[in-house]
Amino acid sequence: MTSGLSLSPVLLQRITRDYAEQPCLRLTPQQAQRLWGLDGPTCGAVLTALVDAGVLHRTPDGRFVSRQTAA
Repeated sequence: MTSGLSLSPVLLQRITRDYAEQPCLRLTPQQAQRLWGLDGPTCGAVLTALVDAGVLHRTPDGRFVSRQTAA
């Protein structure tokens, strides 16, 4: 999944917390990359990991939203 990229638990927790604190947050990968100051591969890996963990959901238009908001 991450091509050997090690994901920081602190980063995953931070992004999870940001989505919990802002339930209407709807970000494209590019917006997420700018918001959290990440490079493309890291941002993609983090978003994929959070989708796989059931924290986030990817909408048909490619935005990432909280799984709770999507339900």
